[in-house]
Amino acid sequence: MDGAVRVALVEDQDVVVEGVRAWIAADPAKRAVVIADGKTIEKALAGPGRDADVVVLDLELGGETGGGLVTGRVAGLCDAGYRVVVFSVHVEPLIVRTVLQAGACAFLDKRTERAQFVDTIAAVARDLPFVTPSMAGGLLHAVRLSQREREALQYLFQGMDHASIARRLKKTSGDPISAATVKQYIERSRAKFAAAGHPCRSQFALLARCMELGLIRPEEIDDYRPGDF
Repeated sequence: MDGAVRVALVEDQDVVVEGVRAWIAADPAKRAVVIADGKTIEKALAGPGRDADVVVLDLELGGETGGGLVTGRVAGLCDAGYRVVVFSVHVEPLIVRTVLQAGACAFLDKRTERAQFVDTIAAVARDLPFVTPSMAGGLLHAVRLSQREREALQYLFQGMDHASIARRLKKTSGDPISAATVKQYIERSRAKFAAAGHPCRSQFALLARCMELGLIRPEEIDDYRPGDF
């Protein structure tokens, strides 16, 4: 990725918004820039925010959920092509697993220090392996693919290109996702394996590792005939 990472921040506490903006602005390497923020997902992604490379998402947005958590929105954001970094005080293992399985790239505790915050944003934007302390504790060595990541790999191993895979993976609206989003799912899967100490430098190695860990079964890899879809 050339240039600074474009960040959209979904956060309803002004003090956190100002803090994140200050952290990112203070980065000596100027690796990121906040292009939009909002107290709801819709407000943050309206206007310039729609072009964000990374969405930093607080899970508890009072104005959007009346005090509930927006864990159910993570998968939709990922389907739309955004790399999601959750930034939350809710660090319970079940919540961390839920958002990661929904497709979030990373989970940051709100006690995270500035350097780690910016390092995470920069790594996620480039689909590099990165494990935060909140993601460790049982997540580091156990690769957990989101449903979308698993589906994308399953079709990839059948010999489909990104465009063919995209036509098969639908958003909640019924529209297909983009080929660029498919590429992100595949690269995020590689990053998860690398972060767990199992780098996969080829598609064959990725398939072998998925089968070794039971993430994809051999019978799920059917032959694909161009023109089928």
